[in-house]
Amino acid sequence: MKRCCLTLDLQDDPSLIAEYEAYHQQVWPEILQSISGSGIENMEIYRHANRLFIIMEVNESFSFEAKGAADAGNPKVQEWEELMWRYQKPLPTAKPGEKWLLMDKIFQL
Repeated sequence: MKRCCLTLDLQDDPSLIAEYEAYHQQVWPEILQSISGSGIENMEIYRHANRLFIIMEVNESFSFEAKGAADAGNPKVQEWEELMWRYQKPLPTAKPGEKWLLMDKIFQL
C-alpha cells in the first residue's frame, strides 16, 4: 500500500471553515464511491487553522491521472468540487488550475 500526502488551503474565514467541516461530516455517497472506486483504501483530512492536509493510502490500481479522468466525467463529483472550491483556495506555489498539491516525504522513523 502506498501513502500519498497532499495539502491545500481554505479561505481564512471561520464561518466558511465551519461550513466546510460540516460538509465533511456528511460527504455525499457518490463522492465516497468515487474515492473508494479509484483505488483509495483510506483517506483522512486534517486541518490546522486554514491549512488542510490529506493522507491517502492507495492500492496498486490507483493513479492520479485515472482518478482525474474519472472525476472529470462524473457530474456529481464536478458538482462537489465546484461547491468545495467556494471554501478552498490554492497554495501560493500552485500553478493555475492546481488544487491539492502532493507533498514530498522528507523523513521516516
